[in-house]
Amino acid sequence: QSEQFFLIAGPCAVESERMCQEIAGHVKQITTTLGINYVFKASFRKANRSRLDSFTGIGDRRAIKIIEGIRDQFDLPVTTDVHSVADVELVAPIADIIQIPAFLCRQTELIVAAAKTGKIVNIKKGQFMSAAAMRFAVQKAVDSGNDQVILTERGNSFGYTDLVVDFKGMQEMQGFGVPVVLDCTHSLQRPNQPQGVTGGAPEYIETLSRAAISMGIDGLFLETHPNPAVAKSDGANMLKMSELGLLLERLVALRSLIKSFSSQSPK
Repeated sequence: QSEQFFLIAGPCAVESERMCQEIAGHVKQITTTLGINYVFKASFRKANRSRLDSFTGIGDRRAIKIIEGIRDQFDLPVTTDVHSVADVELVAPIADIIQIPAFLCRQTELIVAAAKTGKIVNIKKGQFMSAAAMRFAVQKAVDSGNDQVILTERGNSFGYTDLVVDFKGMQEMQGFGVPVVLDCTHSLQRPNQPQGVTGGAPEYIETLSRAAISMGIDGLFLETHPNPAVAKSDGANMLKMSELGLLLERLVALRSLIKSFSSQSPK
């Protein structure tokens, strides 16, 4: 078990440079104080939307330039997601971690292209995938010459409009010898809503996070925004930025408590 968990966090999508700067600066200040390694996350484009009129981005090159600016201005590693081999070529020069979306975790060509960049590859487990099956996604990257792989749990489909997190599965994936992350915001999505906009249950973010820290998760992934109600993407399951500090303080304290118990010798 690691001394401390790491955090991948940021807005769902790049909405503006100013918003990304506000989030990155706020989260970096908190994580630096708490001793948490922080990776800034933002999607440069949202390719998977429920409706044609949903927000998809401000323009690829403009958004990528903003993410690069966050990396340079705040001295932070950054990550964004890709949906095609062409996307990999676009983001590889600026991304420290390339994220494979959950719906694309079986796309061999995409994983191979990401792996061949030499960057860390974060593969999000599909809502339709078992933990055991993700071993083969990892192997695709390894066989392509890259063993720098992260697996991210983001819930499994439970009926048509809900997700459930299997903590046994996260422990099983840790057995593959790679870091495992819990996406504690997307795991609380409520997909396939009648209005064509994904819902969510952010009131359970702390519950899932505490459970993950208790079982020894390597990292947490969450999306945060100054005002989730007006976020252009996935606002229904985001954490309000003002609530992040207290949540992380509690999680760090919990991690320390768990660590102290595990280090005690049996009487």
